[in-house]
Amino acid sequence: MKTFLLVVIATITGIVLLATLGPIILLAISIAIAYYAVRRFILTDSFGGKIGWAIIALIGISLSLSNTAAFVGLVAFTLLYYTYKKWKQPKQDTYEENWVID
Repeated sequence: MKTFLLVVIATITGIVLLATLGPIILLAISIAIAYYAVRRFILTDSFGGKIGWAIIALIGISLSLSNTAAFVGLVAFTLLYYTYKKWKQPKQDTYEENWVID
């Protein structure tokens, strides 16, 4: 029953992960834009440049925060990862642990 449940969870999360692959890629691009804009904002010296990079950073941050489908995909990815880890765990034999050599 435990194996069946792990297979069902892995199948469902795999489908959700594949369905949200596009939004996850867009999330990565928007986070990269925001990161680059914040770096350039810190490095620039002119007031106009700081305003421009701040606007670009706010656009990147708002794009990443509004991408809820990607967050669902990331949750599905973490659930799939932990399901895989649980699947690959070696089974423990309780008889071997309780057995004592005289």
